[in-house]
Amino acid sequence: MTPIKIPQTQVAAVVPTLGAKPEIRKDVPVKQPSQLAPGECLIKIICTGVCHSDLHTSHGNWPVTAVTPLIGGHEGVGTIVAIGTHTENSPVQVGQRVGIKWLAYSCLNCEQCRTGLEQCRPQARNSGLNVDGTFAQYVVSWVQHVTPIPESLDSQAAASVLCAGLTVYRALKYSGARIGNWVVLPGAGGGLGHLAVQYAVAMGMRVVAIDTGADKRDLCLELGAEKWIDFKETQDIVSAIKEACDGQGAHCAVVTTATSAGYAQAIDYLRPGGSLMVVGLPGSAKLESSIFWTVLKSISILGSYVGNRQDTVEALEIAAAGKVVVKYRLKSLSQLQEVYDGLAEGKIAGRIVLDVSQ
Repeated sequence: MTPIKIPQTQVAAVVPTLGAKPEIRKDVPVKQPSQLAPGECLIKIICTGVCHSDLHTSHGNWPVTAVTPLIGGHEGVGTIVAIGTHTENSPVQVGQRVGIKWLAYSCLNCEQCRTGLEQCRPQARNSGLNVDGTFAQYVVSWVQHVTPIPESLDSQAAASVLCAGLTVYRALKYSGARIGNWVVLPGAGGGLGHLAVQYAVAMGMRVVAIDTGADKRDLCLELGAEKWIDFKETQDIVSAIKEACDGQGAHCAVVTTATSAGYAQAIDYLRPGGSLMVVGLPGSAKLESSIFWTVLKSISILGSYVGNRQDTVEALEIAAAGKVVVKYRLKSLSQLQEVYDGLAEGKIAGRIVLDVSQ
């Protein structure tokens, strides 16, 4: 095989300091194949999704602080162009198309890793937080943590599944909701929400979609939601949800919002034995709920954080089978700040994917 020529520098979007705008730089060094440590791989990025978490990270909105200068991004799809020498038992090969997700590296040997909570390990490395992310032409990752992309799934769709799809899939998977159960999805017409609708339907759940606007209503119903509630046109959300769910309330709520109100409200509309899946990552909002009703109704409140390696494989396979269709718009890496502005203003519908192949 003819060795692949790797450039010395690349184009990447770099945030120089927390709160600063990303700068498109053309002279960012590329780690050469001879410099890769055992277990590392070099990936030429095809495309990358943009997540609201990327904006939070670049602004330093979270208790966990990003390392700057920062190359953000954690929804990348690309081709492996080199693997570090002396890498043993690599599950992936040069030339293979793989995905890079939020969890970039974990030890795989501690209690959290052994029990399927590798993404929760305190010393984990995260793409676009404490290791360089996917807003670049080349990324260094680890062979044990990149995920092969099914052949039938296009790269742009796969990029969004690697975070948005994975996040909602895991929340539904561990919610305890079963086939035929009612699941409430606030923000159902958005980037995470429209994927959550489809994963829930694929898992046999019945969906109550909550959002606003005719376009989002039509989208949610087209994707399989049985009931629609427009939160701007509904005076009593709790009563409307209970009525939609056979008058008893929902079995589960997957809440991805960045405000605390949506979480407290769920306690009121969940039926006895229901589960509240806490998914959104606001920096300082508090989770408040009625202790009395939480106890009396035996409500389970569970945090769900992205997903592990197995969750990722499953989420991609469901999408590859045609059961989940990603609604996305394609932009260029140079438009990243424009995308950030849209996210901050709440004007982004569906997912944005950046073409990094040029």
